[in-house]
Amino acid sequence: MLPDRRFVFMCFLSMISVLGMSGSLAGAASPSSMSEQTIVPPKALRLSVNDALALFINQNLDVLIAKYGIEYSKGQQITAGLFPNPVATIGTLSSFTQGRTSSSSGALSGQIQQLFELAGKRGYRIESAGYGIQSAEASFGDAVRQLGFTVKDTYYRIQLAQRRLILAEENRDRFARILDINTIRFKKGYIAEVDLIRIRLQMVDFQSQVIQSLQEGESARGDLRLLLRLSPITLLELTTELDFRRIDPDIGKLRMVALDLRPDIKARRFAYSQRESDLKLAKAYRIPDVTIGAGYAVQGPQGPDNPQQWSLNLGLPLPIFNRNQGGIVQAEVAVQTAEADLNKTVNLVENEVEVAYRNLLQSRRLVEAYVGGVLEDARSTFTIVERAYERGGATILDLLDAARTSRMIQQNYIEALFNYQHQLFQLESAVGQEIAS
Repeated sequence: MLPDRRFVFMCFLSMISVLGMSGSLAGAASPSSMSEQTIVPPKALRLSVNDALALFINQNLDVLIAKYGIEYSKGQQITAGLFPNPVATIGTLSSFTQGRTSSSSGALSGQIQQLFELAGKRGYRIESAGYGIQSAEASFGDAVRQLGFTVKDTYYRIQLAQRRLILAEENRDRFARILDINTIRFKKGYIAEVDLIRIRLQMVDFQSQVIQSLQEGESARGDLRLLLRLSPITLLELTTELDFRRIDPDIGKLRMVALDLRPDIKARRFAYSQRESDLKLAKAYRIPDVTIGAGYAVQGPQGPDNPQQWSLNLGLPLPIFNRNQGGIVQAEVAVQTAEADLNKTVNLVENEVEVAYRNLLQSRRLVEAYVGGVLEDARSTFTIVERAYERGGATILDLLDAARTSRMIQQNYIEALFNYQHQLFQLESAVGQEIAS
């Protein structure tokens, strides 16, 4: 029996309405699905320690401010080389005697005067400004030196936190398995409840170390992003590992290199030379400068017989009272101050190199002691005690003691490794250049 046509038509309309509703629902859901598809997680920025240093030099604001100091000094050099501007004067002179008026007997005069500096004043100013530029450039290098140390130290603080995190997660997961096994053993009556509580507390302690390592890592990443002028949402993926690289530097060469290359010593030397140039300039001011002027005057129709006049004059201050005595004294004191500052910086650099060198040797000995077998002994001891505990040959106190000892030795090794790297960077900063292995 064939279906009724009206019934078929109604079913067709129902199908269209259902399809329309589903389409509208799909259309309503499409914006959210599209938005979910367009949300792309930010890519991680892969950085080696050298990449971080290069990015730091290009983007750090403190480095940019120090670089502006060089341009400022160049502006001072331009000013030092300029000649004094000539002075132009225009005046009128009128006579009201014997019935004369200003229109008939007045005079119009003009004059140009030029100051000529004597005793090499301009040359001393240019010399002083040149030393100022060199001092600013050295100060810029010193800012890069100090902040570069901070960048490298912060970079490895992130790696330190990462190594701590790996160790804490490893110990937490290991004790999680021990806790699961001993929970079953407790339910069967093989161990006391106090032993299970001790294991649970130890696992909580490892979990707290995980959280602490995560927080330290995030704090160090924030510091590095700030130094590199990166967005707070930038994900950092560091590629240079915290590894041991034995360095055996020559302290004699390091001392000489530091005195020759440290930018802060260079800056003090240039500042001392600049003060000496300023002293020579102050002594040159004892010689007065000469002002030479030339003028021309035009008189009215009822003036004297010479209606046009030329004038030439010479101005020379008489150095009777002021011979720049105070400026010379101030310049001499500035030279003495710059010399004392230079000697202070040299003494500081020598002590920094010596202290950093000795600290590096001590840190290296400690790392080599761990690498020599102590680290592996701590790991194997924990494994041996864990297996003995599973067989009933060791107590829970023995297991916890072995776990704490293993964790402490491994964590101390990571700390010693970071401290060695820190002291190496400290020595490089004290010397003023990278130290090759």
